[in-house]
Amino acid sequence: MADLITVQDPDDPRLRDYTGLTDVELRRKREPAEGLFIAEGEKVIRRAKDAGYEMRSMLLSAKWVDVMRDVIDELPAPVYAVSPELAERVTGYHVHRGALASMQRKPLPAAAELLQAARRTVVPEPADDHPVEPPDDAGQRVAIFEGFVDHANLGAAFRSAAALGIKAILLSPDCADPLYRRAIKVSMGAVFSVPYARFDAWPAGLDVVRDAGYDILAMTPDEKATPLDELHPARFEKSAIMLGSEGHGLSTYALRAADEWVRIPMSAGIDSLNVAAASAVAFYATRPRSA
Repeated sequence: MADLITVQDPDDPRLRDYTGLTDVELRRKREPAEGLFIAEGEKVIRRAKDAGYEMRSMLLSAKWVDVMRDVIDELPAPVYAVSPELAERVTGYHVHRGALASMQRKPLPAAAELLQAARRTVVPEPADDHPVEPPDDAGQRVAIFEGFVDHANLGAAFRSAAALGIKAILLSPDCADPLYRRAIKVSMGAVFSVPYARFDAWPAGLDVVRDAGYDILAMTPDEKATPLDELHPARFEKSAIMLGSEGHGLSTYALRAADEWVRIPMSAGIDSLNVAAASAVAFYATRPRSA
């Protein structure tokens, strides 16, 4: 059972994990360096716990203590009970969900290791508290993200990946952190459901994907690209769907490394979608089809 500790001093050193959460640069540097991340809200905290992340501590406003009682009783981590006003002074913003948890990161697998594990990964539906196993013919689709720097777009793309059966996600070295608080929040905890790894080199790391037998399909609005609905569904069974940054799309290097360029058919003079929307369309369009 966890210790329930009432704290009234915003400068209490035991609350250090939660201080200054609005300082983006501080969090980007400190959270990965110290091996922690912050989960916000009851559902996200529970999903992080269920995904096997170790809890360092929780910060709860009084009314959330009873809501989280089963988690408190199950885990040995300390629980700091604070007023909403104190929580805001500590974190630097209004904690309207009333519950935060500091969690310990897991070591990331190498890209090759992740691709091997993806063959047997079952991805749960993020909007459902009960995982749903995909059919046996769900394929081995993975996704590759290059240069995603917006945490909200990254979180939304992870959520789409989890909902639409993507087995794993590979990130270029300059991608944002999936375990940054905003990415976790937007994904509704889907970042815990889809295994991911980060390439050490780019785009040289794509050789690992091809060596594992995946076709690399580069998403681009270029007119020379093949519309997704014109490709035979068999092309998607073992594919790596690659999407680029919010502003410029895939780099020239990434496009050259792809096996094929593909695009979402557009109308009404629109030539592209927001990358989060494009990922959802691409993951849906390439999903396994029943015979």
